[in-house]
Amino acid sequence: MSVFQSLNDYISGLESEPISEERKQTLAPLVDYIQEKVGVGEAVRINFICTHNSRRSHLSQVWAQTIAHYFGIKNVSCYSGGTEATALFPKVAETFTDTGFEVNFLSEGNNPVYSIKFSENEHPVIGFSKRMDDDFNPKSEFAAIMTCSQADEGCPFVPGAEKRIPITYEDPKAFDNTPQQAEKYRERSKQIASEMFYVFSQIQK
Repeated sequence: MSVFQSLNDYISGLESEPISEERKQTLAPLVDYIQEKVGVGEAVRINFICTHNSRRSHLSQVWAQTIAHYFGIKNVSCYSGGTEATALFPKVAETFTDTGFEVNFLSEGNNPVYSIKFSENEHPVIGFSKRMDDDFNPKSEFAAIMTCSQADEGCPFVPGAEKRIPITYEDPKAFDNTPQQAEKYRERSKQIASEMFYVFSQIQK
């Protein structure tokens, strides 16, 4: 399916990224959840949850939405949320731009709203920090993906989730204001993109 050319080139290169057997086991419940929904023609709703909804949950949401489209898997809607709302960290938006997304401000302020486009003709992902139970997110019939260990431990219950799956990532925030910052955000973005590529590549339409 059509995504921007530079983004398409990046995604097609993810196929060669190695994923350990241990990570494949971690990702297996998400593969199963998506396959089950696709198999019976139901909508797939995935809410990626992290404490502040500022970094890992947005990287996961945008990559999952983009790669589902890349593989032509229909009726996939990806969301993100936190246990509290802060702001989408600017370096995440920069990392998306550097990878080939079109990123624009819809509104500025303490919690800016971004339009993150992966294709000329598809709806952009709307990126901003919000609680997991925000009205922007689904209320039922979704999988909650816990992208950080704090949220996984701190939210024993996610209202409305029919499945809860921990797929945790190291926080690139640890490298903020260091010379490795840009590299570490690119690295985390690529890891998440590679794993979402693996997940959606397993789905039989």
